[in-house]
Amino acid sequence: MMRPFTNHNHMNTLKSIAIASLMAVSALPAFAQQQPKANSSGGNSPHETTGTVIGDRRTGCRVTVTYGRPYAKDRKIWGSLVPYGSAWRLGADEATLLITQQPLAFGDTKIPAGAYTLYMVPDENGTSKLAFSSKLGGWGIPVDTAHDVARVDLKKDALDNKVEQLTFAIAKEGAGGVIKISWENTQFSAPFTVEK
Repeated sequence: MMRPFTNHNHMNTLKSIAIASLMAVSALPAFAQQQPKANSSGGNSPHETTGTVIGDRRTGCRVTVTYGRPYAKDRKIWGSLVPYGSAWRLGADEATLLITQQPLAFGDTKIPAGAYTLYMVPDENGTSKLAFSSKLGGWGIPVDTAHDVARVDLKKDALDNKVEQLTFAIAKEGAGGVIKISWENTQFSAPFTVEK
């Protein structure tokens, strides 16, 4: 006949195992999100979330971008794989997602706090645009331009070293921040400030 389980040390051990199991299971979706996914060309485009806190670490504004990172694979990117003058998904697979905890100001253009799909309209000789769309959760193509919240100017710079994979960075700059998009031999950037 089994005796009732009353040892408190054993109960604490079982609780610890249960908590550790729950933590491991809850981490699986985040781990799965980081795994490479096949893109439409049959290759792999790893997915990444990047971001930072602009301002004070505890009270500042966290800005993050989640996106698929296609490889150049010896292809010409700007003006070929990514045509000039057309809306481009700005990543691979699912639409690129930006989340900001507080409103952002790109010059005179204000972006309310919240989540947005990002896409880009590259221009060969003029000013390329970064677009914020309120339509969330879709595949990256076709690009939905009907739900634009705003489009902001991107500064274009040549890079000395080739960037093989599309790369986003959110960095602190002065009293605000900057979104940087690098691929092939080009970097696009858009500085912003955080609104209260």
